[in-house]
Amino acid sequence: MIPLRDTIRSRNYPVVNNLLIGVNVLVFLIQLSQGPNLDRFIFTYGLVPAKFTHPTLAAYFGLASNLFSLLSFMFLHGGFLHLLGNMWSLYIFGDNVEDRLGPIRYLGFYLAAGLISGLSHMALNLNSQAPTIGASGAVAGVMGAYFILYPTAKILTLIPIIIIPWFIEIPAFVFLGIWFALQFLSAAGSHGGATGIAWWAHVGGFIGGIVLLKIFSRVPSAGFSQKIQTTTAKKKSHRLQVVHPTGPPESLDLYDNLPITAFEALSGTSKYVTVPQGFRRRTLLVKVPPGIKEGNSLRLRGLGRTSTTGEKGDLYLKIQFDAW
Repeated sequence: MIPLRDTIRSRNYPVVNNLLIGVNVLVFLIQLSQGPNLDRFIFTYGLVPAKFTHPTLAAYFGLASNLFSLLSFMFLHGGFLHLLGNMWSLYIFGDNVEDRLGPIRYLGFYLAAGLISGLSHMALNLNSQAPTIGASGAVAGVMGAYFILYPTAKILTLIPIIIIPWFIEIPAFVFLGIWFALQFLSAAGSHGGATGIAWWAHVGGFIGGIVLLKIFSRVPSAGFSQKIQTTTAKKKSHRLQVVHPTGPPESLDLYDNLPITAFEALSGTSKYVTVPQGFRRRTLLVKVPPGIKEGNSLRLRGLGRTSTTGEKGDLYLKIQFDAW
């Protein structure tokens, strides 16, 4: 299952979430520049439990370096696909959690979730000399928070069936519940770090995210965060929309709403709209002309129901402004 987007539109541009993605990409580029020193770089800045428990290693790297690795490990990655997977999940789920917590609290939440994930891994691998790297534990914390905040949201998911892509909306609590169950079963079936994946870091990060959400939700929002959100309010809605049109049984025409912002209505926009058709889903590029009014409808010819004689109805998308 490959998540493509969620149906909860964030009200503000996710400044901190995008910054975290940018820092992860930047650190990955620094990794690539290490050349033959890459292994030493990862061992130094990755999370190595033995550096805390083995006296010789602890003395060699020093307390400051070891403590810093509890932070730096979550910005390192083992390859491009590792980076892409983590950043894509952070992109999908992080904006909404930042929206709820505010940028300052969200930054603290993300780093704390990553720290908990690292400590969870260390607790079960105290003598391991294998470095653990990656943002997956921190991202798991974000997913845990999303699981609590938006359980009924839908996750537009790509399920590749051989070579045929199948798009389906899965409730967030089901998608994330399956994800967590797979992480837990993988962790329970692994032997330490033998698989090369820190499964317990994922489990610890997810549970930690749920606990941290309760804690950070009680922390008063800083005035600086409110100022940031005032200037980062979104002017555009998601480029990819999913509609579920319906209509009277006696009519071939179908109807649904297309949510856009007032800014998009004024300037014009285009959206990729996915329309379910039985067991298939068709994605269309719908252009919204500038100056359209709320309540106006776009007519998509031939995309309604099909009669037994082959006659096709139309699909009408009523313009609806997002209300925050």
